[in-house]
Amino acid sequence: MVDETKSGTIWQADELDMIVADYFVMLAADLAGRPYIKSRHSAALMAQIDRSHRSVEFKHQNISAVLDKLGMPWIPGYRPKFNFQNAIFDAIGRYLTSHPGILEPAPNPQALPAAPVEVFVEPPNLSPASERIPKGLRQLMAKFDPVERDHRNRSLGKAGEEFAFDLERKRLHDGKRPDLARKVRWTAAEDGDGAGYDVSSFSLAGDPQFLEVKTTNGSCRTPFFLTRNECDVAKQYPNEWRIYRVHLFATGPRVFTIAPPLEDRVRLSPESWRASF
Repeated sequence: MVDETKSGTIWQADELDMIVADYFVMLAADLAGRPYIKSRHSAALMAQIDRSHRSVEFKHQNISAVLDKLGMPWIPGYRPKFNFQNAIFDAIGRYLTSHPGILEPAPNPQALPAAPVEVFVEPPNLSPASERIPKGLRQLMAKFDPVERDHRNRSLGKAGEEFAFDLERKRLHDGKRPDLARKVRWTAAEDGDGAGYDVSSFSLAGDPQFLEVKTTNGSCRTPFFLTRNECDVAKQYPNEWRIYRVHLFATGPRVFTIAPPLEDRVRLSPESWRASF
């Protein structure tokens, strides 16, 4: 039974820990393709903490919003809502600290779609430079940095490159260019990482395309690293080079491309310095 005296009150730490843990149970089932019923999870949680269905559902959407900012997958049925109670950041931080394996899951092999054209989407628009992120969320993003995490996750990067390689071959084959499909190369696997791109492909007209694949389990807005070499190659081959951004990789991959000049579509910020003697 719902405790009416709790209506409109701040969630306590133990309540937040319970809903965060239950959310990740559902998310694990979702990613593994195991059946689960969200309403049953919500009902069981409501019985334990005496919160209303509306309150529980809204908190689920808050958790999705935080995971989105952390470059992690979230439960599709709980679309992110960004009106946060600050304590949710601490609760998610506690859970991720005690369950570090969640942050870098082994990528599941992704089946190619029946129609590759359905995978390609428009790149996101630049968000306002004045966008305000709550302090607690900024601290959480710094601790569990999605950019560094994706960059460090070699198995994710390799899986994304293989997905892009296969997708390009299928795109060209479906476009009646099997001759070009046979010539697509997984450059990073065959020649190493020094080329400044990962996959060598073609347009349907036969023009070369150099694709630098960036993969994340997060959303389209999850940031990513670019190396100096990649930026140099982008400037050297502005008509051929493309960022090939694979996102939502764990749940249903989507891809957008970005052509130089990169400054027109992304904000480039220096992240580190090379120190020498």
